[in-house]
Amino acid sequence: MPKVETNDDGSSLNAGEVDPGTHSAGRQPALTGCPWHDVNEMLQAAGLRPTRQRMALGWLLFGKGARHLTAEMLYEEATHAKVPVSLATVYNTLNQLTDARLLRQVSVDGTKTYFDTNVSAHHHFYLENNHELVDIPNAEAIVGRTPVAPEGYEIARIDVVVRLKRKR
Repeated sequence: MPKVETNDDGSSLNAGEVDPGTHSAGRQPALTGCPWHDVNEMLQAAGLRPTRQRMALGWLLFGKGARHLTAEMLYEEATHAKVPVSLATVYNTLNQLTDARLLRQVSVDGTKTYFDTNVSAHHHFYLENNHELVDIPNAEAIVGRTPVAPEGYEIARIDVVVRLKRKR
């Protein structure tokens, strides 16, 4: 098992941190509070094989609660935790977890992509000075009227990113 750190408060994955109802396989994993077991259950419920690398990256992603990470940030965490993965493997795993609806992809400026462990419908603040993505708490509908999708299409989701900068 790879060396992986957990939060100082001992927090681990629980039912409130990831919406198990979004798994493409349709069955809800039985979450135990043990990140290693819970990541295994999440991967299997999503139809993904729990390889060592997926398990280790999943532990880093989901073992610390709701978070927003870039591939580079996760790669750096994996390196510090002595998890032997390449940056390409991190990108592939993040994309697989996104396709399986275990992560939500949020693009900022078309140049930076964050992966959100909170897959529920919500919006974000982007702190320009810190290059940080933050959930908008209790976000009400920001978009006044949803546009009509062209024929043959349906709206998958609406992403709103409100950019913030420090006052001078």
